[in-house]
Amino acid sequence: MNKIKIETPDKNEIEKQGINNWGIWEKEPSEFDWAYTREEHCLILEGRALIETDGDVIEIKEGDYVVFPAGMKCRWIVKQGIKKYYEFK
Repeated sequence: MNKIKIETPDKNEIEKQGINNWGIWEKEPSEFDWAYTREEHCLILEGRALIETDGDVIEIKEGDYVVFPAGMKCRWIVKQGIKKYYEFK
């Protein structure tokens, strides 16, 4: 299974990819299971969450550009309310 990829893009890369035109998703602190049927790309605008998958725990936070692979199943543990731009590829 592919792993979650995390990068920290600069302002030019964000503009180049048109990320500011993507959908916005928000979630209050909570825990839930999720399965990705398509690859998701997102830029975390606010907050912090832990993602549990395949025995690993990965933290995502404000400023992270995250790629969730298609077919991945995980558990989201939202520690601080999350707001993100997202797009399915």
